[in-house]
Amino acid sequence: MSRLGRVTDTGVGRALRARVRGWLRVLRQDLWTARADPLPPSTWLRWLPHGLLCLAAFGITLGGASDLTSNGHLGSGLALLVAGGQGGAVVLGLWRPVPAWWLSLGMFTLGAVTVHSRLGFDLETYTWPWTAAGIIAQMFVLLLLALRVPTRAAVAALAVTGLVTHVFERLWTGARYDTTGVLAISLFTVVVILGSALRGRREARAELVEQTTLTAEERTRRTLLEERSRIARELHDVVAHHMSVISIQAQVAPHLVENPPDELRENLAGIRQNALEALTELRRVLGVLRSEHPGPGEPFADAGDETAPHAPQPTLDRLDALVDNTRAAGREVVTDIRGERRPLPPGVELSAYRIVQEALSNALRHAPGARITVRLTYEPDGLEVEIVNGRPAGPPPPSTGAGHGLLGMRERVAMLGGTMTAHPWHWDGFKVTAFLPDTPPADAPGTDHPTARRKGTS
Repeated sequence: MSRLGRVTDTGVGRALRARVRGWLRVLRQDLWTARADPLPPSTWLRWLPHGLLCLAAFGITLGGASDLTSNGHLGSGLALLVAGGQGGAVVLGLWRPVPAWWLSLGMFTLGAVTVHSRLGFDLETYTWPWTAAGIIAQMFVLLLLALRVPTRAAVAALAVTGLVTHVFERLWTGARYDTTGVLAISLFTVVVILGSALRGRREARAELVEQTTLTAEERTRRTLLEERSRIARELHDVVAHHMSVISIQAQVAPHLVENPPDELRENLAGIRQNALEALTELRRVLGVLRSEHPGPGEPFADAGDETAPHAPQPTLDRLDALVDNTRAAGREVVTDIRGERRPLPPGVELSAYRIVQEALSNALRHAPGARITVRLTYEPDGLEVEIVNGRPAGPPPPSTGAGHGLLGMRERVAMLGGTMTAHPWHWDGFKVTAFLPDTPPADAPGTDHPTARRKGTS
């Protein structure tokens, strides 16, 4: 053999030995362990399966001991030991499936060895190496094992069981008996396949639930970000207006004073320059927001595009038009304005308008035919908005909304440091109440009342 051939053979042999050692290491980790792996209670039947398995273990112990004593010609003590070990393995498998499998296999080996020495006492033959009770016990143990360990471990346990059975049947002869090896291995194979399939189904369902939960959380988070982006885009006009006024006032102020000092001119020029720079940055941020999250019917705009549409944001002056549109849809809407109406900060007016708009949309979508009441109460320190719809006249149609309309309302209220409640009302109605202060606190704590979601509300 050439030197190259020796080197190649050595490399292949080393790789093969490493693979075999790795496989044996994994097998030892799977089957040479006493870790606890309890069988969880059934969702619907609670602990009934555990009780049935304990009852089966008791039957295996009594039936196996009687069979080994009368037909296997074992002493009562030894027969009870073997049968009790097989029944105990079933109970142990509820918490520690791998040690239970070793116990069941050990009891099988002990029973097969002792029974083989007594074969031939009668003219009738005896089932060997597996007894009926042993087969039933091993089936339960392998099922419990396959339900909780990886498939490779269950297959390895089945292979070891088949190997031990083959050793007894093929290598230990000299007595007449009814062989049970083929039947036992066939039943064990079916049980392992069934247990592995059920385990795979359970893991798939758990993974699906986890993915569904993550998807729902991600959808809520994305909706929250989109709503905040929408609020920021809507408030751009408000902030830009104030910055423009500051810039103009700073430019005009020196002309209102006779012989203004140079310090005043410099300070006012600095104020105007800062206002213009802030206004430019606002426009850039708005361009990014419009390009990433365009509003309904709004095309994608370039970040540097100064010609993007900037529609004026609505205020409570347009509330009548909003209510008229709802009435045009065939709904009865009552408007109730209490207190002395006065101009409010633009952010409060915009948020109040959007809350009423979203609440009316929800009522149209989820409460067909219901009467709607919109109430605005001007308090000394803010505005209270209340929208109530009565009992729907019929079942609502399927909704295609995202189901996060209340989330947007809460974001607007939290931005202003107000409070909000949303909960079912009398006779299957729904009520939304929000208080928007004139001057929000610096920390803006947001909503402090839990909201009760209406089924299907978007």
